[in-house]
Formats: sequence, C-alpha cells, structure tokens
Amino acid sequence: MVKLSLLILLVLTVLIAFGLRWREERLPAVRAARRPGWLEQQKLKLNRWMTAATLATLVTILVLGGLHWLRVLQG
Repeated sequence: MVKLSLLILLVLTVLIAFGLRWREERLPAVRAARRPGWLEQQKLKLNRWMTAATLATLVTILVLGGLHWLRVLQG
C-alpha cells in the first residue's frame, strides 16, 4: 500500500506540475512580462514543483484516507 501511495503521489505531482506550467504559459499577463533571469526562472520552477507536490500530497491523503475509512465503516 505504501508503494502504491508513493506511485500515485509521483504521478499526480508530475501531472499537476505540467498543468501548472501549461496554465502559466497561457496567461496573457505572464507572457507579456519581460523574461526573468536564470535565478528567477529557477525560483519559478521550484515554486511550481513545490505547489504540485503539495497538491498531490493532499489529494493522495484524501483519496487513500477516504478509502480506508470506507473499509473501516463496512467491516
């Protein structure tokens, strides 16, 4: 079960990070802004991945916790 939750966490993190990057590229205000330096780009990437990991963690906890409590309540 631990391996499954880690796999779900990894997959969700990657998918959410791709979704956040796609959303950032489509926002007109972000595209119109001047291109940041290398350090700023790295900070933005780190922020995107940390946000994705946080959201993936919350979703994993809620889904697997909900499944656990369904199993507890049934038996």
